[in-house]
Amino acid sequence: MTGTDTPAGVAPVAQGLTAAEVAERTARGQVNTVARGSSRTAADIVRANVFTFFNLIVGSLFVIMLIVGPIQDALFGLVAVANTAIGIVQELRAKKSLDELALVGRPRVAVVRDGRRQEIEPEGVVLDDVVALSSGTQLVVDGTVIEAEALEVDESLLTGESDPVAKQPGDPVMSGSFAVAGNGAFRVTAVGEDAYAATLARQASTFTLVRSQVREDINRVLRLVTWAIIPIATLLAITQLLDSESTADAISGTVAGIIAMIPEGLVLLTSVAFAVGVVQLGRQGCLVQELAAVEGLARVDVVCADKTGTLTEDRMDVVELVPLGDHTAADATPALAALAAADREPNTSMKAIGAAYADAPGWTVTATAAFSSARKWSGVSFGDDGNWVLGAPEMLVDDGDDDAARTLAEAGQRADEGLRVLLLGRGAGPVDAPGGPKPVDATALVVLAQAIRPDSASTLAYFREQGVTVKVISGDDPRTVGAIARRLGLDQADHPIDARDLPDPSPDFTATIVSNSVFGRVSPQQKREMVGALQSEGRTVAMTGDGVNDVLALKDADIGVAMGSGSDATRSVAQLVLLDNEFAVLPKVVAEGRKVIGNIERVAKLFLTKTVYGALMAVAVGIARLPFPFLPRHLTLVTALTIGMPAFVLALAPNRDLVAPNMVGRVLRFSIPAGVIAATCSFGSYLAARIDTSSDLARDRTTATIALFIVGLGALVAVARPLVPWKVGLVGAMVAGFVLVLAVPQLREFFALELGASRDMWATAAISGAGAAAVIVIGARTIPTRSR
Repeated sequence: MTGTDTPAGVAPVAQGLTAAEVAERTARGQVNTVARGSSRTAADIVRANVFTFFNLIVGSLFVIMLIVGPIQDALFGLVAVANTAIGIVQELRAKKSLDELALVGRPRVAVVRDGRRQEIEPEGVVLDDVVALSSGTQLVVDGTVIEAEALEVDESLLTGESDPVAKQPGDPVMSGSFAVAGNGAFRVTAVGEDAYAATLARQASTFTLVRSQVREDINRVLRLVTWAIIPIATLLAITQLLDSESTADAISGTVAGIIAMIPEGLVLLTSVAFAVGVVQLGRQGCLVQELAAVEGLARVDVVCADKTGTLTEDRMDVVELVPLGDHTAADATPALAALAAADREPNTSMKAIGAAYADAPGWTVTATAAFSSARKWSGVSFGDDGNWVLGAPEMLVDDGDDDAARTLAEAGQRADEGLRVLLLGRGAGPVDAPGGPKPVDATALVVLAQAIRPDSASTLAYFREQGVTVKVISGDDPRTVGAIARRLGLDQADHPIDARDLPDPSPDFTATIVSNSVFGRVSPQQKREMVGALQSEGRTVAMTGDGVNDVLALKDADIGVAMGSGSDATRSVAQLVLLDNEFAVLPKVVAEGRKVIGNIERVAKLFLTKTVYGALMAVAVGIARLPFPFLPRHLTLVTALTIGMPAFVLALAPNRDLVAPNMVGRVLRFSIPAGVIAATCSFGSYLAARIDTSSDLARDRTTATIALFIVGLGALVAVARPLVPWKVGLVGAMVAGFVLVLAVPQLREFFALELGASRDMWATAAISGAGAAAVIVIGARTIPTRSR
C-alpha cells in the first residue's frame, strides 16, 4: 500500500497502527466488541426449558401432592424435572458444538499493523485500523476508503439496491456490505455498537430454536390444549370435591385428571430432537446458522446449484493455449504472466494462469479493471506494453466479424467438452475507459480444466430419487456447464440455456426457468430473479454457492447453503455452511431434517392421544359424578411406559419419512380417534368394575389402568410403524416393565395396583383393551406414514 496524508495521531497507510496504538485504543474501549449470536446463552436455555406454562402447572400440582398425598402420587413431578434436565443438557451440548463451529465458520479481517498485513478476529479491530479489501470481503465495521483499485461494493444487504457501488478514496463504507470487485483499503471510523449495521452480521449467524414450521404447528396445538384444559379442569375439580369421600381423594383425582391432559414432554422432545440434529450435522462438518434450516432443507423441492466450487472442485489447471490469427504463444505468455502478477487477489482461474505462467516480465501497471461477474472480464493497462484483457470470449469479441466467428467456434468446441475457455486480447484503449478497451485484438484462448467433485454425481442422484429438482446455474459458458451436467447425469443437460437470451422477469421467464435445468452466463441479478421465479410457482428453493456472485440469490432463497471456503459475504447470508466444502453433506442434512420432522410428528401423536383421552375421562367423570379412575401414580406408570420412554427413543431414531404439509391435520386425525377409543375402553372397564359389588375403588382403578396400558400400547405400535426389530424390542421392553410391576408385590403396592380375587374382571379389561388397541393399529393404517 502507498502512503497518504492522514490526520494527526493516525499512522500512515503503509504502516497502519502500531502495536502501542492498538493497545491504547483497546484500553479506551474503542474496539469492535459486539455480542455474538451464534447460539442462545446458557441462561436463555435454562429459562426456556424451565419457565414454561405446563411446567408451572405440573410444578404447582407436584407441590400440592407432596402436601396431601403419598410420594408415589407426586412422581409425575420428578419425571417432569428429569425431562427438563435432559432438555437443558442436550441444548447446552448443542450450544457448545455450535459455538465451536461458529468460530471456524465466521469471517476474519485483514488489517495492516506495523507495516504488515495480518488476519485477526472481527472483535480485534480497533478504531483507526486500516482494513484491506478484496473481492468477497465482508465489512464488519464502518470506515472511509483510503485506497481503491476498481473497487466496487455491494450494499444490497443494507439498502436493498443490488447494483454495486464504485468506491473512491474518501467515500464511506458501512458494515454489512461486501466488496464484489477490485481491491482497496479503508480506515475504520466506527466499531462495535457504533457501526451502522452492527447487528447485521450477528443476526446472519444466529442459532435459534424458534421460527420453524414444526414448532409453529406444535405451538398452535398447545394453545388449543391450554384453552381446553381450563374449563375441563374446573369441572373436574368441582365434581371431585363434591363427590369424593375426603378432600385428599378429591385432590388426588383432580390432579390425576389434569396431569392426563398435559402433553408435558412434547415441547421438550421437540427441542431435544432439533438440538441433537444440529449436533449430528456439526459432526458432519455442517454449521447450522439458523435452526429452521434443518427442517427447511428437508422441505426443499428445488436445489439451485452453482457449478464452480459446488459441483466442481475449487481448483483449475491450464491445459491448452490456443493462439489466434497471426499470433503465437510467445505473444500471449508474457501478457498472461503480467496479468497474473498484477492481480493482488486472484480468483481460481487467475491462480491457475499464474501457476502456468510464473515468469512475469515486470511491466508497469498504469490502470486496472477488476473482474466482475456482471461484465465477465478483467484487465490491466501496462503503458507501452499494451492494454490486456482476459475474460469470456463472447463478451470481448465483436459479433458479425469473421475472425470473431472463428474465435467463438474454437472456444465453443472446447466448451462443449466441459472445459472453461477464456480469451486473452489486447485492447485499443485503457481498460478503465468508460466504454471498456474495445475493440479487442483476440490473441489467444486459454483453456482450463476443472475437476468434478467425486461425490457430485451421487448427490444429484440422491436428490433425483427424492423427487427434488436440481438446477445448475453458473456464470460459465452454457456449453461448459451443460457438458459437466451431462457427465453428472443431470436431466435436461443436453439443452443448456444461455441466460443472456432470457427475457426480463415475466411469465415467459418463469416458464423457461421451471422447464429447464442448466443455465450458463447467468448474472448475479439473474440468479436472484431465477430464485424468485421458482418461489412464485410455490417451490421451496435452496441455493448453493461460494462466491460473491451468489450472495443475492442465497439471501433470497428459502435455504442458502454456502461453502466453507467461500467468501465472507456468502457465509454470512447463508443458513447452512458446509465447512469442509463437501456438497455430499446435503443429503445428510435432508435426512436429518426429515428425521427431526417425522419423529416429532410421531411423538406428537402419542402425547396428544394422552391429552384427548385425559380430557374425555375428566368430562365423563364430571358428568357421571364418580371418583377419577386413576391415581396420579397410575398415570405416571402408564405414561412412562407407553409415551415417555418410547417417545424419547423414537424422537432420536432413524426416520426416512418424506416431508408432507399439514402435520397438525395428520396428528389430529390419529390422536382424536385414538384418544376416544382409549377413553371409551378404560372408562368402560372402570364402569364395569364399579358395577361389581364385590370390588372396591382400588381394584376398579387397577382394572382401568390395565385397560389403559394395553390401549396405550396399541397407540405406540401404530405410531412406531414400520415395526423393524429394534422397535419390536422397544415395545416388548415396555410390556415387560408393566408385567414386572404387576408381578412384584412391592412394586404393585408402590403403584397401588390390586389384583385380589376379581381376576375375571381384569381379564375382561385386558381383552377389551386388546380389542381397542387392535382397532387403533388397524385404523392407523389408513393414515399413511410416508415411509420409504
